[in-house]
Amino acid sequence: MDTVISNKYSSVLNELDIEVSKKLEGEYTVDEIISQFKNFFFNKMFLDITAIKDYKDLTNLQKLSMSIDMDKVILLLDKDDSISDSEPFLAKLVNMGIYNFTKDKNSLMYLYTNPNVYRDVAYLQKIDTGENNSSTTNSSHFVPSRRIIGIKNITDSAGATSLIYMLKKVLSNYYSVMALEVDKRDFTYFKDKDTLTVKSDEISTVIDKYNSIDIFLLDLNKSNKDYLCTDVLYLIEPSILKLNKLAMINPKALNDIKGQKVVLNKSLLSESEIADFEVETRIKVYYNIPPLNDKKDNSDVLLPLLVKLGYIKEEESAKKKSIFDFLKFK
Repeated sequence: MDTVISNKYSSVLNELDIEVSKKLEGEYTVDEIISQFKNFFFNKMFLDITAIKDYKDLTNLQKLSMSIDMDKVILLLDKDDSISDSEPFLAKLVNMGIYNFTKDKNSLMYLYTNPNVYRDVAYLQKIDTGENNSSTTNSSHFVPSRRIIGIKNITDSAGATSLIYMLKKVLSNYYSVMALEVDKRDFTYFKDKDTLTVKSDEISTVIDKYNSIDIFLLDLNKSNKDYLCTDVLYLIEPSILKLNKLAMINPKALNDIKGQKVVLNKSLLSESEIADFEVETRIKVYYNIPPLNDKKDNSDVLLPLLVKLGYIKEEESAKKKSIFDFLKFK
């Protein structure tokens, strides 16, 4: 079931051939929208940008993008507002992880069935003029100029460093990728030249320095730099030992990541056991990763995760897999 938030273009959105489970009409603050939909399950959301109060203030859109899964949102721009044709504005949308937007009502259902991924809109970032650069000096308003996937261990030694190494190998088939590790030096053991150790206060500087990189993978460790990332995966190793240890050390840890992209890593849980885990913890599992061998090609497990995150299109994944299968039989 889908959701609709409309204002000026309510008549346009009312004509869509979709099943609507929840609908709002009028102008709302970002906080009001978040409170209504942050914990509400929906397939897709059609969002009339004029329904967002003060939407031209980019901090409002940034706040929305950090609380709602923008992969599910189709943003209808105001065709009568010149900002909808502003290249810097569109570039900022991409920087926030908003890939599906249009001012053409006829494109809404196309985006519904054929959603954009980053590659489809990446060209817009190249025309970002860097307006309002001063806002990036305020950490609460930082908007990354490139994609940054942050990964953080929630249970002890949940495998963030190794997962980043394996994700990098898969993503490198599609993008230029660099892995950064905050305040540790574990990457040195992989002997990969495209990995760096950085101090937490140097992350933005390093990312700006390597401006030819499409995607950064960031091992957050114990830093509080989650806000720098386009996406953050919070890793849990779902063993009794690790979960009980977490409960003793930080009883609020699981509650703090509710509504986030929680990934079970090094997981041997079955589907029914994952369902039990979700009920017991009241956390929705974003993805489940079994124990992996970092010496092997793990594309079959990691490509679906990258498709779900929106970094690779499903047809690209299938094409790459078919090419590998062909080579395997040669």
